[in-house]
Amino acid sequence: MNTIAKPNPTRARILFARAAALAAALPAALALAACSNDTGMAPDHGEPPLAGAAIGGEFELSNSAGELVRWSDFAGQYRIVYFGFTYCPDICPTDVQRTVQGLDQFKQISPELGAQVTPIFISVDPERDTPEVLDQFTNAFSPDLVGLTGSPEQIADAAAKFAVFYAKLDGSTPDNYMMDHARTVVLFGPQGEPLALLPADLGADAVTQELQKWVT
Repeated sequence: MNTIAKPNPTRARILFARAAALAAALPAALALAACSNDTGMAPDHGEPPLAGAAIGGEFELSNSAGELVRWSDFAGQYRIVYFGFTYCPDICPTDVQRTVQGLDQFKQISPELGAQVTPIFISVDPERDTPEVLDQFTNAFSPDLVGLTGSPEQIADAAAKFAVFYAKLDGSTPDNYMMDHARTVVLFGPQGEPLALLPADLGADAVTQELQKWVT
């Protein structure tokens, strides 16, 4: 894995503020899209709900093999991005499982299109989520799930670009703590453009249906 850079507290606070502001704009954008489609007629899908949103951007992180991975490495692929942490007791595993199951169902329906979708799990807990830990976590759900981690600075930079707020919560011991974080599951297009939120909270079937709308 790359050498871990020393965190910059001031820069981290700025990045967190940017992420929080972007994340706050997401519900409004989706609500506007919903209203614009509320015609009583069968939807033609039209423009993706997140089209034009300032979400996503170049990053440099490490995969479960310790190899450098950039956002641009996924060019030409649809991407499902979720930020979480492997020590999460329930929320993250549930979201990831439903997302992966929804993608698997989509692959069964449309094998060629499904092969163009890459699910990505980015850790917000670089202190504990080493490449080895990520490898065990991602393989428990799917061999296709890409796990990424990095230095605290790298994670903060990626989270800010993807509108994800996260914070470390106090624990009973230095190694026993939880992470508070946004749990959005975002679908990006082949050029890295944000398309839509995937409703993992509604189950795998809902994820499949949303993929059928936008992966074409």
